[in-house]
Amino acid sequence: MKAQLFAVLILLGVIPMTIFAWVLIHTYYDEAINQRISSLQNHGNIISNLLVTTGYMTDNTISEVNSEIAQVANIYEGRILVVDNNLKIIKDSYALEEGKTLISKEAIKSFEGNKSQYTDKGKQYVEMTIPVNHPDSGKTVGVIIMSFSTKNMDTISDMLEQKATIIIITISTIVFLFAFFYSSKLTQPFKRVTSSIDRLSEGYMDEDVSIKGFSEMESISESFNQMISRMKQLEDSRQEFVSNVSHELKTPITSMKVLADSLLQQEGVPAELYQEFLVDIAEEIDRENKIINDLLSLVKLDKKSGEMHISTININELLEQIMKRLRPIAAKRNIELVFESFRPVIAEVDEVKISLALSNLIENAIKYNFDEGWVRVSLNADHKFFYVKVSDSGVGIPEDAQNAIFERFYRVDKARSRETGGTGLGLSITRNAILMHRGAIKVYSKENEGTTFTVRVPLNYIA
Repeated sequence: MKAQLFAVLILLGVIPMTIFAWVLIHTYYDEAINQRISSLQNHGNIISNLLVTTGYMTDNTISEVNSEIAQVANIYEGRILVVDNNLKIIKDSYALEEGKTLISKEAIKSFEGNKSQYTDKGKQYVEMTIPVNHPDSGKTVGVIIMSFSTKNMDTISDMLEQKATIIIITISTIVFLFAFFYSSKLTQPFKRVTSSIDRLSEGYMDEDVSIKGFSEMESISESFNQMISRMKQLEDSRQEFVSNVSHELKTPITSMKVLADSLLQQEGVPAELYQEFLVDIAEEIDRENKIINDLLSLVKLDKKSGEMHISTININELLEQIMKRLRPIAAKRNIELVFESFRPVIAEVDEVKISLALSNLIENAIKYNFDEGWVRVSLNADHKFFYVKVSDSGVGIPEDAQNAIFERFYRVDKARSRETGGTGLGLSITRNAILMHRGAIKVYSKENEGTTFTVRVPLNYIA
């Protein structure tokens, strides 16, 4: 990033300036040449008129014309030739070729009424041919050939190029230094973030990153610190989960071991005692099986490649089956279990996964409820989604814990969860199953007043 930023600053700072200087100098040179040619053209037209009006083409001793020719030649440091219609040079401002015949393609073309001009940048001169036309007949009676040096303009252009080169080198050096220090300073915060990430990968999660400067960098710093905080929470939850699951898995085994040893150490144990101990062992086996099943369900839902076995299901019948299975559990504590359906609902779902999600919600509403309380389950739908609402009169969820209840391993009341056999996996399993259906789940709860979970799932599965 530093190299790219450095290169961009150099390119944006030096190249446009170089192009601008080059364009400016060449524009000046071209404009100066054009102005010189335009000025020469005007003087050439004036001389042409004088040649005709004074009869100079037949009498080249007229001082007025000679003076004008000499003056123009001196001003522009050039040479002027006047050629008659026989291609004879009747006037040379250098007085070198007078009386000689001029063989020139441009001069011959001028007798046809054509003007021409030629610029030689290498030899630094401009040459023009201007026809001399008779005012009455319009016939070309001669040609004026004007040749002038552009050396002074080339000198000025070279001088400008030298100064521009010095300025460009100076500014380029400044831009280079600025780009180097600025890119270094701008990328310094990223180095600190990289260093923090490296330390994080090594297991150090106690350090916060503080980056001052641009608001975007401060936002990255805040987001990074939030990520670290989140990872700390997940790590704490994971360690707590390992401890809890280890305890939960060992407790039923320990109980069964104690019960079995008690039976083995006694002789002639009555059948009633055998029956009682076997019932206790069966309960401990069921408890162990529940924990293992929850762990297996979570693993299956976590697999990215987990398959969805979609089929068209009657959601009303599915909920009635779940409620029928859970009514005996509710009846043990005199909890009223009510199901309300507003309309028949047919949806494309994975029956096993959606059944697991809804069962967890209803079973939790029973578990974390008061004796003689109530649980109400309602089903409704519109043209796109079906909605399941599970409300209870239970213990509720503290407000500061409501954002974390769907996290795996999280349990609001650890002691109560252990009493009810909870592992902290149920709501995480529920949420994963609903998200796999492209659905959503929300919770509203108040302590000691109850909890309401609302589930929304598309009627048609979106792959």
